This record gives sequence, C-alpha cells and structure tokens, in this order.
Amino acid sequence: RYKRFAERLAQLEEAEGAFDYFTLSYRSFGIQRRSDNGLVLREWAPGAEAVFLTGDFNSWEKQSHPFTQKEYGKWELYLSPKVDKSPAIKHLTKLKVLNTSRHLMASYNICIIQCSLYQYKHLNTLKYIMLNYNNFQHPRPPRPSSLRIYEAHVGISSPEEKIASYRNFTRDVLPRIKDLGYNCVQLMAIMEHAYYASFGYQVTNFFAASSRFGTPDDLKHLVDTAHSMGITVLLDMVHSHASSNTEDGLNYFDGTDSCFFHGGSRGNHSLWGSRLFNYSSWEVVRFLLSNLRWWMEEYHFDGFRFDAVTSMLYHHHGIGTSFSGNYSEYFGIHVDEDALVYLMLANHILHKLYPQCITVAEVRVYLSIEEGGLGFDYRLTMAVPDKWIQVLKEVRDEDWDLKNIVQTLTNRRRGEASITYAESHDQALVGDKSLAFWLMDKEMYTNMSALTAMTPVIDRGIQLHKLIRLLTHSLGGEGYLNFMGNEFGHPEWLDFPRKGNNESYHYARRQFNLVDIEHLRYRQLYAFDRDMNLTEDKYGWLAAGQAAVTTLNQADKVIVFERSNLLFIFNFHPCNSYIDYRVAVEHAGKYKIKLNSDELQYGGHGRLVQDTEFFTEPMPFNGRAQSFLVIWRLLKNIALK
Repeated sequence: RYKRFAERLAQLEEAEGAFDYFTLSYRSFGIQRRSDNGLVLREWAPGAEAVFLTGDFNSWEKQSHPFTQKEYGKWELYLSPKVDKSPAIKHLTKLKVLNTSRHLMASYNICIIQCSLYQYKHLNTLKYIMLNYNNFQHPRPPRPSSLRIYEAHVGISSPEEKIASYRNFTRDVLPRIKDLGYNCVQLMAIMEHAYYASFGYQVTNFFAASSRFGTPDDLKHLVDTAHSMGITVLLDMVHSHASSNTEDGLNYFDGTDSCFFHGGSRGNHSLWGSRLFNYSSWEVVRFLLSNLRWWMEEYHFDGFRFDAVTSMLYHHHGIGTSFSGNYSEYFGIHVDEDALVYLMLANHILHKLYPQCITVAEVRVYLSIEEGGLGFDYRLTMAVPDKWIQVLKEVRDEDWDLKNIVQTLTNRRRGEASITYAESHDQALVGDKSLAFWLMDKEMYTNMSALTAMTPVIDRGIQLHKLIRLLTHSLGGEGYLNFMGNEFGHPEWLDFPRKGNNESYHYARRQFNLVDIEHLRYRQLYAFDRDMNLTEDKYGWLAAGQAAVTTLNQADKVIVFERSNLLFIFNFHPCNSYIDYRVAVEHAGKYKIKLNSDELQYGGHGRLVQDTEFFTEPMPFNGRAQSFLVIWRLLKNIALK
C-alpha cells in the first residue's frame, strides 16, 4: 500500500511541480482570465462528443459557443475580451455547459462564474493565483493542544423558522461558541447541495459554498471572524460520494455514468442513492485533491472532518456489516485499496502544505503514512454516543454497568488521538432523541422553569445530563465534540423541511432564545457546559495522557480517576449518598474543588461546601500511596485539584 502511495505521489509531484497549486482543469469546469482579459474555459468530459457554453452573455443561445476538443478528454473555449477590453463574461454571470454524446442527447451543468477570482499566472501552464476576495484580516490561530469542537449547521442556527445565513451565524452564534469555551467550530453542509434535507451530504458542487446561506464573501467573513476569536474552523468534507443529480451535479457530466464514478452498480450507493467516486482514476484524484486545497486556500479553513470514511474504505461500504473488533473485519479483499491510497495522498499533501492542518475520520486510521496508516490526526469514537443512548433506552439507573461504560470510554490505543462525544447531530435527527429528550421527554415542555420546584424527572435529567457529558469529556479522549444546542439540553429533535412534514422549518432550528430566558433551566445546563470547557482549558486534561481509574465500584456506582493532576469523582447511584468515602491519589498535598455539578447555578442542590479543603494522608489505597476521605453530607460529582 505504501509503495502504491509513493508511486502515485511521485506522479503528482512530477505533474504539479512539487505541490504547486493544483490545476483547476479537473474541477470538471475551470476558467482562466488572461492578462488581456480574454477568458480560457476548460472542462474535462472524456465521454462528450460536443460541448457548448450558454448563458446570460449570449442570450442563452445553445450552440453559438462550441468548445474545441483537446487530448485526454479535455475541452477548451477561448472568449476574447469585449471592445472596451473588459472580459466577455462579467462577474456573477449565470452559465450552463451543454455536453452532448452518443449516450445522452444533452447534459446541462449550471455555473455562476466569479470571474474576478482568478488570474492566469503563466500563459503556457494551467497554474492559477488568487486575485480578489482575499479580505482575510486575521491569521489562522495556532493548532489547539486540547480540541473542543462545536459541531454546527449554519442553516438551523437561528430560533426563527427559516434558513439562517452566514451573517447570522457570525453575529449570533460565534460569540456563544467563544463564551462556551469551545476553541473549534466544525461547519456542516457548506459544500453546495440541492436537497436541503440531505444535511449537506448529497453534494452537487464541490467547489461552491452553499448559496442558500449567503455569498462566498459572507462565508469568508465568518471564518475570518472565528479566527479573530481564536477559534479553529473545520469543514465537513464529503469525498465519499456525490449527489446523483444530473442537472446541477457531476452525475452523467459527460453523458456517461463513469466520468467521475465507477460505472454500473459499483458506482451507486444502494442505501443513499448517491454516486461513488472512482479513486483509481487519475483525474478523479486530482479533482478531489484540488478540492481540498481550494477550501484551504480560498476560504482559509483549518482542516477537515472527512465524512463516511467507512463507505470509502470497503467495497461493501459498511452496508449490512458490523465491526466487532476482529481484525479480519478490517483487512482483506473487501478493502478498497484505491480509496486508501487517495486518503493517504490527501493527508500527506494537506500536512505538507499546511503543517497545522487538522484531519479527522470516524475510523481507526490514526497511524502515520510511513507506518502504513492513513495519516489522520484524530478519530471519532462513535461507540460512545451509541453506548449512552443504549444505556438510557434499555437499562434502569440502578442497573447501569459502570465497568462497561468505562471500558467504552477508554477503549483506545495509547497515542491514538480520539475525539469523544456524548451525542452529535446523528442523535438529534428525527427518529432518535437527544440525551436531554431521552432523559426528560415531554416534561421539557412544562417543567423547565427554575421558579418552581424540580419534578423527579427533571431533577434526574438535569443531573445525569451534566454527569454524562463531564464523564465523556474527561475520560473519553483527546478531543471533545458537541452538536449545537445540545450543550443546554435543546428540546425536541431535528428535522428538515420535506414533504413528510409539509415543508416545515419548526424543527430545523436551534432555540438559543431558551438560554437567554433567565428563569429557565436551559441556562443552568449552558453554564455547566461553559465552565466544564473553561476548566479543561485551564488544566488541559484532553492534552494529557489517558486517565488512571482508581475506583470503579459497581455496588456504590462510584467512579474515581486521575488525569492531568486532577481527581475526578462521580457518583451515579440513583439514591445513595456517601460520607467518609476514601479515594486514592498519586500526589500528596491539599486538594480543592474546581468544578462541582451540585452548585445551584448548574441546576444542582447546593449541598456541598465549595471551599472545603482536603489533605492527603500516607495511607495506601487502590494502588496509590496516598489517599484521603471525602466527607460530605451528599457526594454527587466533583473534580478536585
């Protein structure tokens, strides 16, 4: 595999001039502006028999501007400047490319050209440089040592029943992300997609920022503003499949089903109804690699979360397959070696060109490329949210198997950087419930006021919501992720407008206004999430080694562990409190409370004395030379230092 990677990399270096800017000719449609304002338009359509350009500039005449066929499936059209020396196609012109072939009479592909984006660098090459829209005022922030990710979707980022905008997100949501202590935002559904309800995973244009949220400048302003706040910005990158649309997508671009994709049934995802890329194709690899550079260069993203990597890695695409941990499930003839090599190339090039770039995938592919891995920086621990949902759905509180929960949270190799989360957008989608809704369900509609006493359901839900998130944050990985709104226990589910719900936007929004109402308990959950992140920012447990669990008492339902010079104590017992509870520590000295879930401001009961000091004694306990007694009238959940 490494040999195949090295061979493909050498070919790229030779063709591209040691990682110079990748040619735009393999975007399927590229435009160059020459020094005389003449425009050279190129496309790659090997199956086409004729190619024409139509649009505003020629009153939509279909065949007045034919392309000339070149070698290797390329087509070219030169448009001389106007009499006044201005380009024949002006900024924001609407265009369509018409391809004809023996397989398809006519294939239209829609474009809106931003002519001022590019200038021809060398008349005899295919290299480009940027001209305008380079309004970034702030440098990329340093790569965080502790990654705290806020997963977000621009369109649903408003309490109003509408599609929110990049400007709205910049103005209203970025300050909340900063206040909450997250140092990274992961943006979903940015790449253009025709079907809003696809959550951005049915991409139609890989080089276009979704226009339903605003202009490219608005997105750049969002990224630049995030950088000014010290927030890293990741993009959800969908290179695993593409929309099957033909009018506005890559499907049948040149009249064949195999231009960018595998031909026949191999090129179709049987569950998603989308097209599957042919990673063995030289042109497809260049198309995808140039796409990565485009988002890094043009929009200043700081890295990518690669979506659906499992679908890329295996010929079965994960359909009807479960991974139990047996190595035979991960290796064998069912592995798509071409997809593996592409991911190796992507990670190698990104980290060579942008050493601070962050790449994330959902599978264990963290090893360096030299060691035979794919070179990703982090993996997502998808088993953790599944475990929490399973526990809440199927197990009574008194029957929780803490050993199994801890095993799920710590099941990773040392040195394997993982991003852990209690829930993401997957758990919020219609058909499932967020953790808060599993815990409190319909009572969230009527009993979330702090002006009245908590019902047993709300009390249990609020306390467990905090404990689950802190245990996941502190024990589960080297990074932490939260989906927007879940930090304050967003009620209900997430559902995009579609025929099945009468095109309603009621559930396609995030009700941040609930946090701004002082007497609602959503504000208390928000405060705990904020202080949890700020405590991590101060003590850096995510950047520390894995935790050392010293107490895992199934009968008492108590978990105690040390990480980054902090001692974490959790009591998950539904009814028992403890006094004189001995805990083991590595370091002798005085310990103080740094984060306490029972504080009133977090929706707790205020039963702990916050300024209590604890002194160790040289009494060996649970494998540690030091220990001390935690003496409370009620012990719930604390972090000590």
